[in-house]
Amino acid sequence: MIIAVDGMGGDLAPDAVVDGCIQAVKAYSDIHIIITGKENIIKDKLKEKGYNGNKIEILNAEEVVSTNEAPVRAVRRKKDSSMVKALQLVKDKKADAIISAGSTGALMAGSTFVLGRIKGINRVCLAPLLPGVKNPFMIADSGANVDCKPEYLVQFGMMGKVYFENVLGVKNPTIGLVNIGEEEEKGNELTKSAYSLLKDTDYNFVGNVEPRDIPEGKVNVLVCDGFVGNSILKTYEGVAINIFKMLKEDIMSSFRSKVGGALLKPVFKNFKKKFDYTEYGGSPFLGAKGICIKAHGSSNAKAFKNAIRQAKICNDKKIVKKIEDNLHNLI
Repeated sequence: MIIAVDGMGGDLAPDAVVDGCIQAVKAYSDIHIIITGKENIIKDKLKEKGYNGNKIEILNAEEVVSTNEAPVRAVRRKKDSSMVKALQLVKDKKADAIISAGSTGALMAGSTFVLGRIKGINRVCLAPLLPGVKNPFMIADSGANVDCKPEYLVQFGMMGKVYFENVLGVKNPTIGLVNIGEEEEKGNELTKSAYSLLKDTDYNFVGNVEPRDIPEGKVNVLVCDGFVGNSILKTYEGVAINIFKMLKEDIMSSFRSKVGGALLKPVFKNFKKKFDYTEYGGSPFLGAKGICIKAHGSSNAKAFKNAIRQAKICNDKKIVKKIEDNLHNLI
């Protein structure tokens, strides 16, 4: 398998990108990586890490897509950027997947306009996994599509179902609709219409899920429009960060609490690991004609390695083909 990695995307690029790629090729014997970016810089980073193997190559790209650029314009104008060149490799069948920690908007635009959508898929969907009390869960969509039609949400559910079954090995995953109440008649026109469509599918649809129940992780795939999904995602991240911050402040506030904190250190470490985004790798853009993984903007080497592992599983399980097949069944 060949994976194209945007070498200049992300807060810690290219150091973390290069380090993660080296870790990945050592861990997985059947992958080859093409890092796109400024060749002289990436060569130096590979040299610094002592890598001189033949499983990582470099495709020179002089431009970088920044997070403050208009996404569509950046993708269309910056043909020599590390992100666009990586996308083009997948489009030209010279790579099987792309991974980038760069601009989410630009990668979404690229997955739509460069890779293209699977025939019949209305919108590409950003679908991150988040930690829950019982199990991890997926938010589909979490920001790619702010305005949605009911049929989009049905497709998001189908794609999330395919991902859970094949990548995570969960049989017949549950699918819920994010709403302000559990009752079928609750919500706006979008959620009411989506509910009617979802209950008529053969999915394991469990109905409406209120935001307060989301963290339990009882429901595997939560569908919603991108505005709601992104709000959930950012609120979830913010709450987790501030809980850890408050705990640390309270633990350090007295000698007694410091002793108690020391005794509970293994518990806190395990709890923190559950909220560690690096364990998940990245968020897939489901519905594109190729495997496209969006790594977190602050991804470290471990996160990149796991994003590469995630892309490998998607390729091995033929996720794109299975979404195509399930779309035909849905139609």
